[in-house]
Amino acid sequence: MESDMLLAVAETRPEPKEDGPEARGAVLVGYGAVEELTRFAATPGWTVHVPGHPVEVRRAILGALHNGGQAYIHVSGESNAEPRVVKGGFEVVREGLGGVVLAVGATLDPILRATAGLDLAVLYAATVRPFDEIGLRTAVLAADHADVILVEPGLPGTSAREAAGTLVHVPHRLLALGGAEALDEGNVGRAVRAFLR
Repeated sequence: MESDMLLAVAETRPEPKEDGPEARGAVLVGYGAVEELTRFAATPGWTVHVPGHPVEVRRAILGALHNGGQAYIHVSGESNAEPRVVKGGFEVVREGLGGVVLAVGATLDPILRATAGLDLAVLYAATVRPFDEIGLRTAVLAADHADVILVEPGLPGTSAREAAGTLVHVPHRLLALGGAEALDEGNVGRAVRAFLR
């Protein structure tokens, strides 16, 4: 799937605008650059997309060009089997009461396999900035345990500050997984099981 993700970037061309001024802003695309992902996620004013499928890559690029502003799009060498249609915020992929997993980008498929049989809610994010505070808080408050597991293709803890800030008034536990570890189903499964109560 690695070539499919890169091909999606290369094939995505914006439609020329025939009327009105050109959108102002910047759209940057990074391939597998976890340090860049972490840097842009920490920089105020940037929208940060982490699509998990070639179709999502195309949508993110065209949407960012249309919206203007400053957007960073992180493209991974991995891909989920199917694209998701996320209409802003985090998407609930699986319901559960034992805790909440937030899978970012291409980490979704390994997370679903690694947590199969566990009573965990799984959220999917293709955009991490702005951070969907309402989506995460709602899922955590609906669970029996406020155990939150962040799984991101960036460095571990890239979104930990945002998650902790979102849940500042909710006693919770947080496990942050990232990088290559986040795409390894076996490692994720062991870490999640060790973390759960």
